[in-house]
Amino acid sequence: MTRIDASSSHLSYLDSLAYRDSPIHRLDPRVKLITTLLFIVCVVSFAKYEVSALLPFAIYPLILLALARLPPGYILRHLLLAVPFALCIGLFNPLFDRATLLHVGSIGISGGWISFASIMLRFALTVSAALILVASTGFDSLCLALARLGVPRPFVVQLLLLYRYLFVLVDEAMRLSRARAQRSFGRRGMELSVVASLLAQLLLRTLDRAQRIYLAMQCRGFDGEVRLLRPLRIGGRDVAFLTGWTAVLLGLRFLDPAPALGHAFGELLPW
Repeated sequence: MTRIDASSSHLSYLDSLAYRDSPIHRLDPRVKLITTLLFIVCVVSFAKYEVSALLPFAIYPLILLALARLPPGYILRHLLLAVPFALCIGLFNPLFDRATLLHVGSIGISGGWISFASIMLRFALTVSAALILVASTGFDSLCLALARLGVPRPFVVQLLLLYRYLFVLVDEAMRLSRARAQRSFGRRGMELSVVASLLAQLLLRTLDRAQRIYLAMQCRGFDGEVRLLRPLRIGGRDVAFLTGWTAVLLGLRFLDPAPALGHAFGELLPW
């Protein structure tokens, strides 16, 4: 039950972060969404052996994290939760790609390890940017931005309801877990039949509650249109943000300032 409570609190806290006031929070959601998508496209477009060229892209999530005044520890913890998925993708690269591409002293580094490092770096950059986008915008605002950008309305509504359904699922799971703990006198172990019964009950209860929620939404005039109390309006600050970051990201992608930065940093060292 502790894990379920923690999951519920994490979801609620992520929602609460979107209601903070900062220069990033006040930007139009469409501008932040387009900029983040451009950032992700630039990061994933590099060749599989690129590592140094990806490092300057860390400027984007770091600056947004500071300007949005988001807790770095919270973003880092959620980033680490997704690390096993990236490990599953890149862990076998060193086994299949054993050709030596780099020597560090007398140690040869194979292409598999370089591509593995590239995958992990891309993962850290893209996932952190996506987390900052959600935490500084809110899922409702993101869905409205998608609708305004021309994404089909059924897809947007399904995405929004799926996100909201997670809260229903966690709430029902907490109730089932609490009821089981009270009837089992604190025993931790569960047989397979008990687990299967709990999962079936969870599915039925969440489906029934989701149906009641949908009927309540219809009674209150829900017509499939995503609406917000705050209207979306692109101003000069939004245009400056989009233009500036577009220039920076495209410059990092096609100019590759990593060698120049490394040379300048090397000259600053005393040895």
